[in-house]
Formats: sequence, structure tokens, C-alpha cells
Amino acid sequence: MVKLSQKIELTIDKIVFGGEGLGYFQEFAIFVPMATIGDVVEAEVISVKKHYARALISKIIKVGKDRVEGNRISFEEFQGCDFAMAKYEAQLQYKTAMVKEVMERIGKLNSNLVLDCIASPEEKHYRNKVIEPFSKHKGKIITGFFQRRSHEVFEVEENMLNSKLGNKIIETFKQYANQEKLSVYDEKKHQGLLRNIMIRTNSSQEAMLVLIVNAKKIEESLKKILLQMPKNIPELKSIYLSLNTRKTNVVLGDKNICIWGEKTLKEELFGIHFHISPSSFFQINVPQTKHLYEKALSLIPKIENKNVVDAYSGTGTIGMLLSRKAKKVYAIEIVESASRDGAKTAKENHIDNIEFICGPVEVELDRLLEEGKNLDAIVFDPPRKGIEESILRKVAEVGIPEMVYISCNPSTLARDLKIMAECGYQVGEIQPFDMFPQTSHVECIALIQRVKS
Repeated sequence: MVKLSQKIELTIDKIVFGGEGLGYFQEFAIFVPMATIGDVVEAEVISVKKHYARALISKIIKVGKDRVEGNRISFEEFQGCDFAMAKYEAQLQYKTAMVKEVMERIGKLNSNLVLDCIASPEEKHYRNKVIEPFSKHKGKIITGFFQRRSHEVFEVEENMLNSKLGNKIIETFKQYANQEKLSVYDEKKHQGLLRNIMIRTNSSQEAMLVLIVNAKKIEESLKKILLQMPKNIPELKSIYLSLNTRKTNVVLGDKNICIWGEKTLKEELFGIHFHISPSSFFQINVPQTKHLYEKALSLIPKIENKNVVDAYSGTGTIGMLLSRKAKKVYAIEIVESASRDGAKTAKENHIDNIEFICGPVEVELDRLLEEGKNLDAIVFDPPRKGIEESILRKVAEVGIPEMVYISCNPSTLARDLKIMAECGYQVGEIQPFDMFPQTSHVECIALIQRVKS
């Protein structure tokens, strides 16, 4: 039995769902983050449970073939990216294996249904939205990432996931913030001004800056600083102040006030121009999103004659793409601003066969069915928690023939696929997409069809 703080030698045999390496010490399972298959490591035990323990690498004894060059071993040394220690080809292999494992273990499905993970066109600097928390280090205002299992912020030289323009904007604002000696929010004392900075960018190299502050009203001194930003960064098209005085981990406040420039950032996808506001959901890796959505659209046969629901629609990206071919699309989204942005986008793009419905999916889907709407297919793109079982069983009860499920969490996808299989549906191919290179996250698309009696 291993003990807390004990240093042990381990060979990493596999990568498990969640991205950690697995090795065995005297037949006892040890999970090790930031490890690659084939690494032989010295690791320090940080927690011990009945059937397993967790440990952090203290030294690499032998480098596995999948590990990138260098002696970096920690989450912080890899800029807060929990897969950046692995070569990109290995990252793809690990993600395919993780999806296969979780589909077998949770979904009780044949792992052969899982196809190889599709690579992202961009391996770094692909994110069009980042949020970094503020902190103070040795009297200097910094932004960065939270250390693992902590609210301590560490700064990196360059955020490898953020767009280069996004990094430039954050660095410029920090220079102003340090010059003006602005205060930084302390969550324990609930005091201080600067909470977070959000940057959204688009494919045209334009940007929106959203500064989240602990304030009840706009301070003119802060507004004056922010209005200096476009003079140095002409790519800035929009500046917001988000007032958040709550004791919460939710980033944006209730009031998001545009203090300069345009209210929305525009993004183009498949010839459709989308409006994105501070709170809008929009996929963060646009080049890969195009591949993801092309796949989703290809899975619905004879779509021209079908009424399709876009559930958890965000700004209606998928819905509007569906509307180009489908007979009618119902786009359901609970976030009012996102639904409003979607309706505006549809009008501007002269799309008239889509209806935006603001409300919870379970309520609005039920209402559509009660109104006697003929629904032929549903595209689900839910948050990480997946889909309520009651919704899935409702879909099965009315016998909607086809579902395309886009998931950012393979474990809840596997759970939901198991429910649909129990309800008489057949799971087709499951295609992982690498939407989030350098991290252990993976997106999947699954086709689910009703088995004809």
C-alpha cells in the first residue's frame, strides 16, 4: 500500500478518460497527470483512496516516445494545458482511446463504433474566446490560469491557446492597469476592482474586449483607460464593461455595458454572418467547427423534406446551416441574448424557415409536440451535463426517427446513448473531433436512429 508523500517509480501504461496517465505500483493503480504512455517517472503520491492513488511527476527517469522534447513536467510549465506534454499525433490517439473506453464502460456500446479522432487544422492559437482571471504577484497585476485544484493564479509568457491578437490585447491592458495601479479583486475579502478579462476574436482578425469588474457603476477613470486601447490596437471593434458584484464563480455580471464601438462581433461561417455578444455561445475553434458541422449535416438523410429541431442552439449556428436544406427549423435556446442574436442573424441573412424559441429545451420541446408539430429529426448540442433523461424519453415516446448528438463530454454522451438504446434506438458511428488541441477535452458526434418495428 502506498502512503501520502511517498515517492515511487512508475511506468505509464495507458491514458484514461480525463487525460491522466495510469501506472501500477505493486499492482496498485496510480493516476498521474501530465504523463504520456511509456514514460518511466518518479512520482510523489498526493492522495490515497481504497483502490487507487494519485501522484504528481517529480522526475522523468525515461521519456516515452509520445512525449515532446524538454524537461517540463508540470501543468504550470505547459501553460495550463493538460495534454501539451504529448506530441500532437499522440494526443489524437489518446482521445480516440478515451472515447472508446467510456463508450464501452458507461454506454455498454461496442468500441468499434468509435472512429479515429479528426485532427484540428490549428494545433495552437485556435481559441476565439478566452477568459483570464486577474491576480497580483509581487506587487504586479497579472492574468493567467488557475493552478490545478486551486484558485491561485499563475502567469504564462504566452497563452498558447489564445489567438495572438487576444494575447496582444491582454498584455496591453495589463500595462495600463499596472501604470494606473488599479486594484485586483480578492474573492475572500470581496474587495478590489479587476475580476476577469475576456477577449473574443473573429476570422477577420477583429476583437471584442470585455472587462469584468467588481463595481456597481462605471467608473470614469476606468472608462478613460479602456478608451486608450483602440489607439494602440486598431483591431479592437468593441469594448464592454461587465459589472459583477456577486460572490460567485460565474464570470459575467448581470449588466454588460458597451462603452465603445459595435455591440456585437461578426463571424462568418458557410457564408452566414453571425452576431456575437459577450454572453453568446459560439464554437471556439472555427476552422474545426466547419468540419464538425459538415459532418453533422451529412448525417440527416433526405433533410429537404424534414422539420428539424436545433436543441441548445446558442446563436443558431447549426440551425441556420440546417435551414439551408431543411423544410423548417426550430432553434431552442435558454440564453435570451444568444437567441436574440440568432434571430437578428437569420433576418440579416434572409433566412425565413427558422423559428427561434427562447426557453428550456425540455419545456419548449414538449410544447412543440403538444401543438402537434411534426418533428422529423433533432440535433442536440447540449452543455457538458448532457441531456435530461425526461427529454430523451419524450423523444423516444413520440418516435422522432433521427437524432444527431454533438457532445463536448463523452461520459454524458455515453450515458445518454445507453438510455436511447434502451428506448429502442440504434447508435450509429461515433466520430470524435479534436476541437481543443493541447487539452484532454474532445468533441463527438453520434447518429441515433429509431429501430423500425
